Amino acid sequence: MSASAYFQHTVAGPVIFAGVGLHTGAHVRVAVRPASPDAGIVFVRTDVADRDNRVPVRGDAVCQTQLGTVIANAAQVKVSTIEHLMAALAALSIDNAVIELDGPEVPIMDGSSEPFVQILDRAGRRRQEATRRYIEILEPILVTDGDKFASLTPSDRFEVAFEIAFGSQAIGRQRVDLTVDEESFRSELSNCRTFGFVRDVEALRAIGLARGGSMDNAVVIDGDRVLNPEGLRRPDEFVRHKALDAIGDLYVLGAPIIGRFEGVLAGHGLNNAVVRALMAKPRAWRLRPHAQELAEAV
Repeated sequence: MSASAYFQHTVAGPVIFAGVGLHTGAHVRVAVRPASPDAGIVFVRTDVADRDNRVPVRGDAVCQTQLGTVIANAAQVKVSTIEHLMAALAALSIDNAVIELDGPEVPIMDGSSEPFVQILDRAGRRRQEATRRYIEILEPILVTDGDKFASLTPSDRFEVAFEIAFGSQAIGRQRVDLTVDEESFRSELSNCRTFGFVRDVEALRAIGLARGGSMDNAVVIDGDRVLNPEGLRRPDEFVRHKALDAIGDLYVLGAPIIGRFEGVLAGHGLNNAVVRALMAKPRAWRLRPHAQELAEAV
């Protein structure tokens, strides 16, 4: 399934799935439906009836970034843990979709984006007669937090680099650097799962997080050991999952990027900080059609 780079796309038809939220533990039913050109990605909380239940995805809609990306609308209706689904939508060039869910959190599925890729494959993809616009990075954007940073710099394609370092020997220091398109996302990143440490579980559950987490939907680490009986899907699954997260977190901008993202020891907070820094500096980027269409128009 390949997409034209020059046109917008939506899903060809509705597709329904269900699962458990990683943090809430709630069972949520989801329907992904086609949307009109230029509609963007819009979540709809069908369980909310007393106020505006539509939550459009935008960079400034992100309201929380602790162990996941949460968006909210003006009525404070929230949708959490959107990043893995957003990464799949980005990779498969789905510009416009309505995502209805009857709970507060996108299901975690197996902790990766692969189930969402498979779900979107079932739905199919439909080309729309509207030009796809890209965010071209013109000037470097950098945000830092101590020794952590996230940046966007000019490039003629979408590249993602990420580096992590943990004291656990199960992870250590890992780095990945990829040109990201649909093919590379499917083959290199989509099946890489989220991860967490046994030592953190009780504290997270005390503040309402990780209530649905298990070895069915995360890589679980105890000291220097991976506890999952099946082990890792890749030796560097951890850093590849962080790159996957970044792709989803960047897609809240509402358009694909022509540029290079780099994250070092970063997470959802810095990913969104670089999004907001870019939005605050209009001269650092421009919206443009795909390069070939641009060349044909000259």
